[in-house]
Amino acid sequence: MSQVEPETLPPPLSEVEGRASELGLGQLPTALPRLISMYQTSDSWTQRIGVLRILTEQFLPRINLSELEQAFFSKILPKTVQLFDLLIYELSHQATSVTSHNVELRETLRNHLQTLVHVLEALTGSVRHICTVQDVVPLEHVYSLPSSILHVIKNTFVHCKNSESLYSECLHLFSDLLQSLFKAAYALQKQFMELLEMVSVNSCAAEDSIAIIASAVHTLLEICSAISSIDHALHANTWKFIIRQSLKHKSLIKNSLKHSDILSGLCEDILFSFQSCLQLAEQMKRSGTEESIDCKLFQRTVKLCRFLANSLVHYTKEFTPFLADSCCQLHQTYLQIYSKFPPSLYAPAISKSHQDEIAREFLVTLDSLLPHLLSFRPFLEVALSKISELSPELHFPQCRLLLSVMDKLPSQPQDVQALWNTGSQLPEEIPRVSLFAALFLSLQQCPGELFLPVSLPAAMGTGQAEDLVTFYHYVCVHLCAFITSLSVSHFHLLECSLLEAVLGSNTITALLAMDVWCFLARYGRADLCAHHAFIIAHLIKACPAEHFQVSLLGVLLRRLLFLMTADHQVRFTQQFPSRVTENLILWQHLSLQALIPPLRQQVAHELFVAGFAQCQEWLSSKRSLEELPQVNTALSALLSLCQTAGKSLEVGQQTALVGIVGQFLVVLPATQVSSLPFLQQTFSLVLRLMQFFIQILEPQLLIQILTLQTSLLQLNPPDHVLTAILDFLSSMGVPIIPPEFQEQILSKLSYLFSSLLANSSWLIHQHAIEAFTQFAQETSHEAILSQCLNSEEIKSKVVGFLSKTRLVEESAEARAERMKEENVRLKCHLREATADRQRSLTSEPSPKRTCYSASEEQYKSAIDAAGRTLEVLKALLQKGPPPIWFANKLETLQMTLNSLKNSIS
Repeated sequence: MSQVEPETLPPPLSEVEGRASELGLGQLPTALPRLISMYQTSDSWTQRIGVLRILTEQFLPRINLSELEQAFFSKILPKTVQLFDLLIYELSHQATSVTSHNVELRETLRNHLQTLVHVLEALTGSVRHICTVQDVVPLEHVYSLPSSILHVIKNTFVHCKNSESLYSECLHLFSDLLQSLFKAAYALQKQFMELLEMVSVNSCAAEDSIAIIASAVHTLLEICSAISSIDHALHANTWKFIIRQSLKHKSLIKNSLKHSDILSGLCEDILFSFQSCLQLAEQMKRSGTEESIDCKLFQRTVKLCRFLANSLVHYTKEFTPFLADSCCQLHQTYLQIYSKFPPSLYAPAISKSHQDEIAREFLVTLDSLLPHLLSFRPFLEVALSKISELSPELHFPQCRLLLSVMDKLPSQPQDVQALWNTGSQLPEEIPRVSLFAALFLSLQQCPGELFLPVSLPAAMGTGQAEDLVTFYHYVCVHLCAFITSLSVSHFHLLECSLLEAVLGSNTITALLAMDVWCFLARYGRADLCAHHAFIIAHLIKACPAEHFQVSLLGVLLRRLLFLMTADHQVRFTQQFPSRVTENLILWQHLSLQALIPPLRQQVAHELFVAGFAQCQEWLSSKRSLEELPQVNTALSALLSLCQTAGKSLEVGQQTALVGIVGQFLVVLPATQVSSLPFLQQTFSLVLRLMQFFIQILEPQLLIQILTLQTSLLQLNPPDHVLTAILDFLSSMGVPIIPPEFQEQILSKLSYLFSSLLANSSWLIHQHAIEAFTQFAQETSHEAILSQCLNSEEIKSKVVGFLSKTRLVEESAEARAERMKEENVRLKCHLREATADRQRSLTSEPSPKRTCYSASEEQYKSAIDAAGRTLEVLKALLQKGPPPIWFANKLETLQMTLNSLKNSIS
């Protein structure tokens, strides 16, 4: 493209007008072609502008509308666009070289800018004239106009947008003309949009007419992108015009529009405007003031967000079938907005008033988009199939989205509800989970929001003040409300999802599923509650006793038992009688307080007899380790009996129970308890039972218990064993210790407390402080307290705990940051654990060990060595008394021998 050379003596406009007069306005058919020829062939850009002004101001009004395209626009506009592009090219390439000292170049650029203004003014005048001719303008009369005008408008705005980088430090030398140029483009666009409103397109229009309208919409979309950060009002008006034109010519251009581009532009502008809102609100929050300028700008930006959201809703409603490829962006836009808005951990700190204004003006409008998408399968597939791919900050918004779906889904047709409530059914479908499963999966990824906890507005009645509830409460209420409207045909899907959640590895979702299940039991019929209770009871009996899922099912069954009617409770005790040993695995989880009084008395008696007999049988037999799980079940059932119906036990039964439980202390050597999980469980259950009867325990039995605990503590047992010891020690302030036993008991207590208070594990240390606090509040032996606190550091921590002193003051922002980091670490850990499980399922089995059979000589050699060792021990006993631990070691050997005998019998 050749450069425009500035003319030293350009012909004045009066001379050009004189030549035009010589052509004769009265002879239009002959004068117009000659003037157009002069415009097209002139090498002087000043002369061209003069001719253009004459053509648009004097000749254009004299041409019939039906002849405008052929006689005028098709000949004038191409040359005008060429002149415009040449000027823009020169400005863009020479502006970077201009300096305040280069006067000649500066004047040249200013002339170029002024010429551009004249071009835009001439075009504006042309469009304005057409608008005054008649109310409806057929498109075929102005074919060339839309593309040319929009090309000029778009590139003018782009030049203005880039002016800061183009003109750099010399921008101030051209700012007046750039402002005039922007105003001229603004006026031209406003006038052109008015014309386009008047344009009519035949319903049987040719493809090129359809292409012109579609191209106009697409170019206006590009203009939106150019002016989004320059002028809010023009930006909003342009979007309004795009939506209006798309709807006006919908039947013609719906297949030609770039729907994904339009929707993408709307989503991007919404996010940009919303981010501006938050930045303004955060700035006002930090400064502590709300200056009128910032406040007004904030309000205008919120209104822009609302307008854009309305536009998105309107466009989506009208063109939903064409938006399959845009569903991912719609989904992401919704999540991005809610991830940056309180109470999200990733939201900036803004005032409550600004939160309310954004929610009231913008978010309510955005939420109205959801009903239009519920029946759109591609959106459903995106929302239910990409949960695992979301980044950490988007899981909380995903939960809110799914809860909003649950709120709105009941008003949808049954086939739409079925799509959301069922997962993918066929192999060729895009894999997706059900709405219930999706909610539970998303909730698992929100530990930070659940643990802090964040707060959300509760559903309140009309006229009630808004209340805030925890995120867990919010989810539970909305899920329960959704269940009340659930179709009977989808009920089995709910039951499956709840059971999967209870049996899952996440405690929070298991608790939520239990809460929802209990609501279901109360909301539904009594038969439904009983039906579920019987099924869960059978599941518990079918699961391995040591599996952690049994305890979760047990908690659920315990709660359901409280909700069962008296008749159903009778049926339950008849189908799972507590007198049967095999049912103890069930009753160990249940509270007898749930039963009606007559039934409670009966079950308590049967549980005592069955549990007592199981323990007695094991103690009087070979005490096989293989039978210990059944004994633990019996002890657990007896513990549940004592905790929930202890008053039903007679004094004789209490004494007998203490006696038989005390016998376990003799057969629980510390060395095996520290290493065998089954014995650890037995030890913990024995301590808890002893704790229940702490007031009637004999001093000798207390000494025996504390001695075993002291020996066990020296072997560094697992944390759950230490926790059981601390639970027992916390109740040691209750019994009155006779003087003759005080020295033995108190010395052991001081050792145990001081050791556990000094434990390096923060969990055990905290539990030790709590246990010591309870002991200190109840004991009458205050002298021992100082002996337990054998260091100033421990004493300081205990005093701080008693006075409820916070060791670390954590700000809300710091707490949110900490929870975000923990979220990321937890997600990585869960991902690695899942990958390990997958590898273990797909890996090849380990090679079999080489078959090995022991020979008779080896057996003989081993038994002879054991005999010689026993002879040595016998000789040592004859020489003097053995150490204190010797008896426990012998008991361990005895249990090992019993196990060997059982293995060959």
